[in-house]
Amino acid sequence: MSGFSHLDSQNQPTMVDVADKAVTKRIAVAETRVLFPTSVAEALRGNGFNSAKGPVFQTAIIAGVMAAKRTHELIPFCHPLGLENCKIHIDMEGDTAVIRCTATVTSKTGVEMEALTGASVAALTIYDMCKALSHDIVITGTRLLEKSGGRSGHFKSAV
Repeated sequence: MSGFSHLDSQNQPTMVDVADKAVTKRIAVAETRVLFPTSVAEALRGNGFNSAKGPVFQTAIIAGVMAAKRTHELIPFCHPLGLENCKIHIDMEGDTAVIRCTATVTSKTGVEMEALTGASVAALTIYDMCKALSHDIVITGTRLLEKSGGRSGHFKSAV
């Protein structure tokens, strides 16, 4: 056995059986960053964070929440979860948009993938809405910041 949760005893991919897991409140926070060329960041600020396609951050928030709710349709072994809450916050730090997605559920399995998917799709939406200004936009630093609930307990990124 490999130690990977999504491989069975014959080393074949499998969905994790959560039947015997306890139902607990689970929260995950993920982050990703969108690095803009200075000219793009200045143009966004100058236009109230609107592009020709509409309000950039508001659209990214909606797209991120929609994606988090549909994570199980995108990642093969994710269990379908009825998210109880999903919040996305976007802040500008210099020429960088910092996106944080917090996902919450009371379930037998965690919401790390939902939080990571929400943050990632919000970043991709920002790229899509700003690419007319430059293709030199970088999405970077996607990571799990924190999670709680479940058998593995609390995790907080040391990075």
